[in-house]
Amino acid sequence: MNPTPPPDSLFDDLGPLSPSDWAESVHVPADAGHYDELRGRSQGIEGMLAPHWERFFEHVGMDGLADLSRRQDNLNRQLRDNGVTYNVYAETTGEQRPWSLDLLPMILSTEDWAQIEAGTLQRARLLNAMMGDIYGERQLLKKALLPPALVLGHSGYLRAMQGIDAPGQTWLPIVAFDLARGPDGRWWVVSQRTQAPSGLGYLLENRIAVSRQFPRAFAGLRIQRLAASYRDFLGALRSLTPQGPDAHVALLTPGPYNETYFEQAYLAQYLGVSLVEGNDLTVRDQRLFLKTLKGLEPVHALIKRVDDAWVDPLTFRADSALGVPGIVGVLRAGNLAMANMPGSSPLESSAILGFLPGVCDHLLGESLLLPSLATWWCGEEASLNSVLPQLRKGVIRNTYPDRDNAAVMGRRLTPQQIDEWTGRMVRSPDNYTVQEWLPLPQTPTWTDAQLVPRSAMLRVFALCRGPGQWQILPGGMVRIARRGQLIATMQRGGSSADCWVMTEGPVDHTNMPATMTSTMEVASSQRVVTSRVAENLFWLGRYTERAENSIRLARVLLEQLASEEASSEALLLWMDATAREASLVLPDVPSAIASPRVFARALVANLCPPGGQPHADLSMSVGSQLRSLKAAASQVRDRLSAEHWHLIARCEAGFAGDLDGIDSDSSFAINEAIEALQNASELLAAITGSQTDRMVRDDGWRLLSIGRHIERILCLSQSMRHALASQSIQDAAGFDALVAQFDSTITFHAQFQQRRDIVALVSLLVLDPDNPRSLAWVVRTLRTRLGKLANSESVQDSTLGQNLPQPSSWELPELCNWERQPDGQRVWRALMEVIEQCEASAWSLSESISALHFSHADNRLKSLGA
Repeated sequence: MNPTPPPDSLFDDLGPLSPSDWAESVHVPADAGHYDELRGRSQGIEGMLAPHWERFFEHVGMDGLADLSRRQDNLNRQLRDNGVTYNVYAETTGEQRPWSLDLLPMILSTEDWAQIEAGTLQRARLLNAMMGDIYGERQLLKKALLPPALVLGHSGYLRAMQGIDAPGQTWLPIVAFDLARGPDGRWWVVSQRTQAPSGLGYLLENRIAVSRQFPRAFAGLRIQRLAASYRDFLGALRSLTPQGPDAHVALLTPGPYNETYFEQAYLAQYLGVSLVEGNDLTVRDQRLFLKTLKGLEPVHALIKRVDDAWVDPLTFRADSALGVPGIVGVLRAGNLAMANMPGSSPLESSAILGFLPGVCDHLLGESLLLPSLATWWCGEEASLNSVLPQLRKGVIRNTYPDRDNAAVMGRRLTPQQIDEWTGRMVRSPDNYTVQEWLPLPQTPTWTDAQLVPRSAMLRVFALCRGPGQWQILPGGMVRIARRGQLIATMQRGGSSADCWVMTEGPVDHTNMPATMTSTMEVASSQRVVTSRVAENLFWLGRYTERAENSIRLARVLLEQLASEEASSEALLLWMDATAREASLVLPDVPSAIASPRVFARALVANLCPPGGQPHADLSMSVGSQLRSLKAAASQVRDRLSAEHWHLIARCEAGFAGDLDGIDSDSSFAINEAIEALQNASELLAAITGSQTDRMVRDDGWRLLSIGRHIERILCLSQSMRHALASQSIQDAAGFDALVAQFDSTITFHAQFQQRRDIVALVSLLVLDPDNPRSLAWVVRTLRTRLGKLANSESVQDSTLGQNLPQPSSWELPELCNWERQPDGQRVWRALMEVIEQCEASAWSLSESISALHFSHADNRLKSLGA
C-alpha cells in the first residue's frame, strides 16, 4: 500500500501558522452536546485547543503534521505485519479481522487522571468486598442493600462457590471499568467487567504502535509508562500463592477461535506465562497440573479468560469443553490463585450500579468518589413507574446475561416501539434496567486529512498489587464508534485508540520484560511445552514439509508436462503414480500416459480448489495443506514470531489468490500455475528459515523438526519407490525429475556432472551424510532429535527411534545391484527394501509419538502423573 499524503492544499500558503493553528484549521467541530476532547470543553463553548493538545501538536511540528497520513499507513501496516486481529463471531467468512487502531491517542491531563485513579481504585476495593460478602456472610442481602433477585436470581451466581475463600481475600485481581466523560467534563462509570476482562493485550499493542509514531510527543508530554504495572501485577499474583516468586502462572484461553485470542496470546507472551487451554490442564489430589512432555507440572496461579460458567464442566456446564473438570475443588482446597475467581457475573449487571452508593457506604464506610450513570432496576415498582414515561431519554438494558444484551437507545425508538417495550417491561420488570443516556465524549481521529471527532469510551484496569491492594494501570484502551454511531463497540465495526496519561512526577522507565519486544517472539528455552502445543508444533512441521514437497513435485510435473520430453512412457508412469499418491489429482482423472493434456489440466485445477474442500480426495491438495499449515500455526501463535505468522498467512492467502480465476483449459494455465507454485515456494523457504533459525531448540521445536523429517522420509521414499517401479531412472528426463524432486539438482551436477547412473543417484540421494535431502541424513538427524526429547535418555537408548533403519548398514554396491526380470525390467531389491523400511518406520514413528506425547497412551508418561 502506498502511503497517502495529505492534500498539498493543507500545507500550501500557511504562512506563519503554528501547529496548533493548523490543527484548528482542519478540525471538524464535535457534535452538539458532546464533550470535545481536542478543545477540552463541550461543543458550543468557544475556545482554543486544550493545553495538552497544543503541546502535542507543537512536539509533532509542521513537518510531522504533514506526514500524518503516511504515519497512519505505517501504523496499519505494522498491525497487519504483526498479525494483530480481532475475530467477530457474527461474520460468516471465518476470517480474522485486522485490529483497527487510530493514529491519534486520547490524552488525559494529570487532573483528569487523578479523578479516574481515585474513583476506580475505590471501586476495585468495593467490588472485591462485595464478592467476599456474596459468597460469605451475605450481609448485603440480609440488610436489603442488594435485592436477592439481582444476586441469587442471576444465572451467573454460582452456588458451588459459596463458602470458598479467595487467596489473600483477593477475589478480583483484575477489574475493568468502562468510563465516559459527560458534556460538563465529569467522568462517569458506564459499566464494569469482572469475569474475564479483555483489553490488557490490545492495550499493550496500541501503546507500542502509537508511541512509535510520535516519540517526541510521547517523551515531551511526560506520558507514564505501563511496564511496571504489568510486572507488579504478575508479582502480586504470585504473592497470593504459598510458592511466592516460584509460583507457576498460566493464562487459560478459550482457544484460537475466541474473538480476542490474539491479545490473550500476546499478553501471555508479554508476561512470560504459559498459554493453556482447558485440555492442557488436569486435576490430581485437589491440585492443578499442566500436561507437558515431561509429565505433569503444578500450576499455582491462573489468569482466566474463560467465562465463569464454562470453567468447570463437573460443577457448572457439563457441555463445556473449555474448562478443567474439578478445578472448583482446587479452589475450595485453597490450592490455586485465580484471576478472577468464578462467580462475579452478577457484579457486571447494569442494575447493580444503582445500588453501589449504599453498598459502598456500608462496606467501606465511604461515599463513592466516581459516580455511575443514573440507573434504575425495573424490578422495583417505584423505579419502573418513574422510567416508563421517560424511555425515550434512556438506554434499555437486560438485567441478566443469559438474554440478548444489546443496548436499546430510547431516542431511536418509534412511538410504536416505545409501546412495545413498555409492555415487555411491565410483564417482566426484573429483566430490564434503564440507564441514563450519556452523549459520549468525542476524541479527534485523523480521517481524510482532517481531525474528525468520534464518540469514544475509555476502559481502564485495576490490577492487583498485593493481598487486598490494587493499582490503576496508567493508561487504557479507548473504543471509538463509527462516525454517527452512539455506541462504541468493536463488534459493530468500531476502532480503538491508545490512551496517554500525563504525569507531573517521575516517569517510570521500567523496561519491558526481557522476553518481549514489540512483537510476539519465540519463548525462552525454559518454557514448558504442553502436550497440545507439542502436537500442534509436530503437525506444523509436517504440514510445512508436506506443502513444500507437494509444491516442488507439482512444479516438476507441470514443467515436464509442458516440455517435449513428456513423451517418455517411463517418466509419465512416474508422474502419474507420484501425483496420485500425493493426491495432486483425483482418482478418476485419466492417466498421464492416456492423456497428458487432460492430466495436466486436472493437476492445475486441483492445486487449490475453490470453495473450501468439495471433494474428500482433495484433502491433500496444496491449497488444503497450506490451510492446515495455517490452522496448526494459529494454535501456537504465542510461540511464533510475528514475521513467521505473517509469512504463513501470506503464503496461504497468496497461493489461493494466484490461482483464483486461472482457467485450467487455457493454454497459459500451466505457466500461470508454475508461477503461483514458485511464489509459494519462496514463501515456504522463508517459513522454513523461521522455523530453523528463529525458534529456540526446546522440546516443542524438536517435535516440529521431527514432524518435518518424518514427512521428508515419506515423500522421498514414495518418490524413489515409484521411480524404481516405473524404471524412469533409466530415462534421462525421469532421472532429472527425481533429482529435482529431491531438491538436489545443483548439488548433483556439481558433484557428478552429466552422469545419470544408479551409483551416482544412490550416493547422493540415499547415502550422502551431508545432503539434507538424502535418506541417510534424514534418518540420522531424526534419531538425534528423538534422543533429545524430554522422555529419551540418550540418542542410543531412545525407544522411539529403535525401529528406524540404520544407515550405517547400507552398502553402496549392494544397493546398486539389480536383477533383470523376464520382461526386461530391472529390479533393485536391496534398494527397494531400504526404501520400504524407511517409509514403514516413518509411519510407525508418527503413531508412536502420538501415543506417547499427545494421547498419553504410553505407560511411562501415565506413571508420571499418578
